[in-house]
This record gives sequence, structure tokens and C-alpha cells, in this order.
Amino acid sequence: MIVESLMQAGSAFLGSTYPIICGAMTWVSDAKLVAAIGNAGGFGLLAGGNAEVEALREEILLTRQGTQHPFGVNLITIAPNYRKQLDMVCEMGCSKVVFAGSFPRAAEIAKAKESGAQVICFAPTQVVAHKLIDWGADALILEGSEAGGHVGPVSLSVLIQQLLFEIDTVPIFVAGGIATGRWMAHLLLMGAAGVQLGTRFVMSEECSAHENFKRAFRRAKARDAMATPQFDSRLPVIPVRALKNTGTTAFGKLQVELIKKLEDHTIDREHAQFEVERFWMGALRRAVVEGDVETGSLMAGQSVGLVSEIKPLAAIIEELVEEARQTIDIIHNRFHDT
Repeated sequence: MIVESLMQAGSAFLGSTYPIICGAMTWVSDAKLVAAIGNAGGFGLLAGGNAEVEALREEILLTRQGTQHPFGVNLITIAPNYRKQLDMVCEMGCSKVVFAGSFPRAAEIAKAKESGAQVICFAPTQVVAHKLIDWGADALILEGSEAGGHVGPVSLSVLIQQLLFEIDTVPIFVAGGIATGRWMAHLLLMGAAGVQLGTRFVMSEECSAHENFKRAFRRAKARDAMATPQFDSRLPVIPVRALKNTGTTAFGKLQVELIKKLEDHTIDREHAQFEVERFWMGALRRAVVEGDVETGSLMAGQSVGLVSEIKPLAAIIEELVEEARQTIDIIHNRFHDT
């Protein structure tokens, strides 16, 4: 069938039944969710975040116990524990390593590949994409600003034109604002090897996120997922897309305080950025684990406006694939009838 042929390359690269990736969401993409994604036919990414090395090692072992299917480990290159995490992941022979947060160094990509892993990187521009491919990246993810959590400044529709249409040397997966099989079908037709979803999988029975967190997602509209602004170039912060609450307001106040400290030379930029990331890690944990949806961080993509029902992961993935199949059949018939 047409949809199977369109999914074949991405599925073969990932080693999964379907080229549907569950994005790495800190405190959300744990061993339970990642294993369940694999068992349902998708490909899960375990979130490294800033976890202690032994804690991440345990999550990898638990995921391997929970599924016989492959999965990846997502490492945040700006996390304090990043280099120790990379050493451990290479030591454990993980099959896919995803570098996120910033750009990995060529030596770090080489290190992962020497361990036997295939490397996936996020690429926000054409120049960076080509550099990462030259350094050995085996695949790329284009993530539009519609996504949740830390996001880049460019929408997926533009990234598709800048990168997906221009690069054919490695598989390219796309992310940001994806919640339906209909949209997945069109992305596959445009040349995507597969798709990455995050917000949609939060609304699964297997996701361990607090019920309050899921309830907030169920009630939210697309416009409620807003990206945080940067107040001053002296404090470069990666925008975070989340549902607006008092926690979002608190982050604005934190930026003002840190900028004042930078002006007074009571803190340097590196420590200021660390304070920013520490804020988000703590706020996200409060929301996801403790259910504090007032002061915690409700990181969500704009696709939150497209999801309102909690379902088993298998049902979600089956729905995505069936919608994609029906959409492609409709398009095929339109051409056949003309």
C-alpha cells in the first residue's frame, strides 16, 4: 500500500514498525512510556535531561526490560551532566543517540558513532544541517516552533521549505504541531522519513504524568501554549513553549532579576543561564510529577489544542496510521479520477 511504501525508509532507519517518534520530554519520557511506545510500533526517546548518570543508566536498563524493540536516548548538550551521560550511553551500546539543546561537537558525534550508535541531530538552519551531516549525523529532526518545551524561532512550514525540500542525503524527521495522521500523511508525501510527536503522547494511558497535568492539556486551546520571550540579549535564553500560568510569570521575573545581577556583575552569564535551566527543570518536575499546575511548568506544543482524550498508546498509533492511510488513499483517488 502507498502509506507503507512512504513509511518504509523511516521505519527501516529506526527499526520500528512505524516511523513515529515519541519525543524526549523531561520527567515524561521515562522507561515506562518509551517501552510502551516501542511495543505499540513506534520509536521512543528516553529523556536524559540533567539526570545523574546512574539514574539514566537505570532508566535504560528498565526500558530494555520493558521492550525488545529499539529506542533512542536523547542527550541535552548544555546539561551539566551531559558529558558523563554521553560516556555512559556509549559504554552501554545504545543504538540511537539524539543530540539536543545545542549543537554537538564533531568529536562527540564521532564518539557516539564509534560506540556503534547512529546519531540523530536537530537542525534549525540549512548551514547547520550540512555541517552536522558532514560531521557524521545519520539523520536530522526538523522541529518547528509550534512544538512544546525548548523551541527554535522558525515554524515547521518554513523549515520544510528550507531543509526537507533541499536535503536528500540523510533521513529527515519532522516535529512541531503534529497530532493527526492526516497531517502525518502530507508530511510523508512531502518527503519526511517520519514524524515526532510529544504533546499527543502525554495524553496516553501509559504516560506517568500527573492527572492534573493531563487535565490541563485536555482543557487547553492551541493559543494557550505560548513561547516565553527573551528580555535582554545579555541573557540569551532558549524560548520555552508552555501553557501560560503563574509559573510563566515567575520566569519573566527571574529574567529581570538575573539581568539586574548581570548589570551589577554579581553573576556571570554562564551561571545566569544555569539558573534559567534550573528553574525550568524544577518547575517542570512540580507540574509533571507533583501535579502543581499553577506554579509548575506546563510545557506543551500548540497541538495541545488538537488533543482532548486520553487513550492507550496502541490506539493512538493505530489511529495515526489509519488516518494517514485514508488520507493518502483520498489523495491518490483524486489524481486517479482526473
